Amino acid sequence: MNDSSVQSSSNRWVIAGAAFLMQLALGAVYAWSVFLTPVMKLYSVSKPQANLTFTITLVALGITAGFGGYLNSRFGPRTIATVAGILYGVGVFLASFVAPNITLLYLTYGVIGGIGLGLGYIVALAMLIKWFPDRRGFITGLAVAGFGGGAAITGPIASNLLLPSLKLNTTFFWLGIIYFVVVVVAAQFFRKAPDGYAPAGWTPSVQQQTVRSTREDTLGQALSSPRWYVLWLILALNVTAGAALISVAAPLASNFTGVALTTASALVVTISIFNGVGRLFWGWVSDFIGRPYTFLSLFVIQIVAFALMPLIGKGQFALLFIPASIIGLCYGGGFGTMPAFAADFFGPKNAGTIYGVMLTAWSAGAIVGPILIASVDFRTALYIIAVIMAISTILPIIARVLVRRQSAATQAAAGQ
Repeated sequence: MNDSSVQSSSNRWVIAGAAFLMQLALGAVYAWSVFLTPVMKLYSVSKPQANLTFTITLVALGITAGFGGYLNSRFGPRTIATVAGILYGVGVFLASFVAPNITLLYLTYGVIGGIGLGLGYIVALAMLIKWFPDRRGFITGLAVAGFGGGAAITGPIASNLLLPSLKLNTTFFWLGIIYFVVVVVAAQFFRKAPDGYAPAGWTPSVQQQTVRSTREDTLGQALSSPRWYVLWLILALNVTAGAALISVAAPLASNFTGVALTTASALVVTISIFNGVGRLFWGWVSDFIGRPYTFLSLFVIQIVAFALMPLIGKGQFALLFIPASIIGLCYGGGFGTMPAFAADFFGPKNAGTIYGVMLTAWSAGAIVGPILIASVDFRTALYIIAVIMAISTILPIIARVLVRRQSAATQAAAGQ
C-alpha cells in the first residue's frame, strides 16, 4: 500500500469523528417534543397541528435521503454535507421569524430543515460504509448513534436553559446558527474513499465473505429484487414500534404511573440516550452474529418489552424505564444495522443511494406508529404492537434464506 493509502487509513477515523459530530446536530430534531407546547401557545394551534411540523420534517427527511445518496455519488460527501448544513441551519433559523403563521413553520422548520436533515443523514452513512469495509456494522452504528443521541443534549438545554429565558423564537434563532456552524464545519473534513479502498493488512473473515455481495447493484437492480422489499419491511416495522412509543412517551408515563408530565419527560431523555447507544451496540453486534439474527433478536426482545409495559401501574414510574429503555435500544439498533445490511446485499458502491430510498420506510413507520398508538388506549396499542413484532420475526428468517442463496450463487460463480 502506498503512502497516500496509509494516510487515508489513519484519516478515516477523523472523518468518522466529524460525521458523528454532524449527526449529533442533525439528531437534535428528536428533541421536538420540548418545543411542542411553546409552538401551540405561540401559534395558537392545537396539538395535532403543532405536531404536524415534526411529521413533515421526518417525511421530508425520508424522501430526501434517496436523492441524497445519488447526489453524494455525483458531487461528493463534502459538497452535499455542506449543503445539508446550510439548509438545516437556515430552516431552523428562519423558523424564528414566521410566528404566528403555522404554515410557514411547516415550510421552514419542516420542509427546508427536513431536506437538510435527509441530505446530511445519508451522506455520512454512504461515505463511511466505503471507508470501513472491515467494520460496516460498527461504523454505521457509530454514525447514526450521534443522530439518536442528539436529542439527549439539545432537549435538556432547550427546555431548561434556552426556552425559559429566550422563548421559542429566539431559541430557534440561536439553534439554527449552531446547527449551521457545526454541520458545515464538520462537512469540511469529509471526503470520498478511494475506489476499492481496504485498510492495510485486512482480509475479510469467513462470516464477512459469506454475507457480502460480490455484485455492485444499481438502484434499479435493487428495486427489482425481493431482497430490497424484505429489508424495507424490516426497517418500517421496527420504526413503527419505536416511533409509536417515542411519540407518546411522556403522556403514556403520566397515564400509567400518575406522575406529572414534567417528571415523565425524564423518560423521553432516557429513550433518546438508549436510542443512540442501541445504534452503536447493535451495529457492532451485527458484525459478529450477522444482520438477520440481529433483527430477529430486536423483534423478539420487543415482543417481551411491549407485552410487559401495559402491566405497569400507579406508583411504578421507575419500573417503566426498563421496557422503555429496551425499546429505545432496539429502535436505534434498526438504524445502526440496516445500512450495513443493505451494503451486504447490494454491494457498497451504490449503498448510499439504495439505502437512501429505503429510508422511505422511516417516513412510513413514523406516520403509522404514532397514528396507531393515538387511535386506541395506550395499553391496547402496546399489545397490538407486541403482536406486530411477533409477526415481524418471519422477515429476518426470510432475509437469512436470501443471504444463503446469495452466498451459494457467489460460491458457484467463483468456481466457474
